[in-house]
Amino acid sequence: MRKTVSFTRHSANIFFHILTRCNLRCRHCYINPDQHGRNTLDIDTIDRWLALFARRHPSPNVIFLGGEPTLHPDLTIAVKRSRDLGYASVTIDTNGYLFHDILNRVTPHEVDYFSFSLDGPSPKVNDPLRGNGCFKQCTQGIAAAKLRGFAVSLIYTVSRANIDHLHRMPSLLAELGVDRFFIQVIGVRGKWTEDARHRDVLAQVDRNTWLEVIPQVAEAAARRGITVTFPKVFLDPKEPFECAGLVADNYFIFPNGRVYRCPLCEDYPLHSLEIRNDRLAETAKVNEADLFPLVIPEGCVMNRIIQPCNLPPADGCNLPYKIACCMLKEEITP
Repeated sequence: MRKTVSFTRHSANIFFHILTRCNLRCRHCYINPDQHGRNTLDIDTIDRWLALFARRHPSPNVIFLGGEPTLHPDLTIAVKRSRDLGYASVTIDTNGYLFHDILNRVTPHEVDYFSFSLDGPSPKVNDPLRGNGCFKQCTQGIAAAKLRGFAVSLIYTVSRANIDHLHRMPSLLAELGVDRFFIQVIGVRGKWTEDARHRDVLAQVDRNTWLEVIPQVAEAAARRGITVTFPKVFLDPKEPFECAGLVADNYFIFPNGRVYRCPLCEDYPLHSLEIRNDRLAETAKVNEADLFPLVIPEGCVMNRIIQPCNLPPADGCNLPYKIACCMLKEEITP
């Protein structure tokens, strides 16, 4: 069954970057140390920041990110503390190297998902993007997680470099025992966007390609018993546009204390919130929150400001489509 996942304020999603350090140098990495910081949060700070959002929202969800979050020696403590604070779900995003023996230090009752990043169905496709040996390491990590009883999801970041190989993923997902599959569009953000060679190779795919390929692959994976989630991206002209910054509670936290509500803004000091003295404070204007209410015919105002190449070609006043909020998802269930 295919459905659009509506925005809701009934739950909050905390995307918590506890460090920006990573063992890999993926060509499409969105981490920008100049904007996100270079420090690793100590466990006491992580504890206080987790408590801060737990007080603001009943039963929030937390996704631990990096860099590579398993590089943090106290990730296990952070996971356990999340459960103590009443977080509804805990996910660890990982490149598969699974440092500090993390699989043996947490249980499936404490971690809802280990979410692995893999950008190709083979080393030939994946490793040029993520690094030599990454495909083998990631698939071995998935196998190890499944062996210990953890639920596993997999994230595939679609770009021109790997869209032609996406159709091969459903069989691999089934072979690996993956429970959920997340297809995401590559963001035009991070240090890699400053390199023209990377921009050309890793560019976002065009609308026709996206609509022809993504739903078909998602349906193929769902037929194998795997739940698939992917961005809506394109709206028909008559479909209503909603901005998650106005109608949902998503927080993207970085080690330097910046808190964004829109991930498209993360390369810029447009964060609407920041953590000061363990309190969530509003930042000076103009920031992302001032932009969320703006209404434009093309849909997402952040695309108009930050990545206008995504906007539809206008023929007078007739728009062939609109750009959806990047947080709007479609889901296909088995």
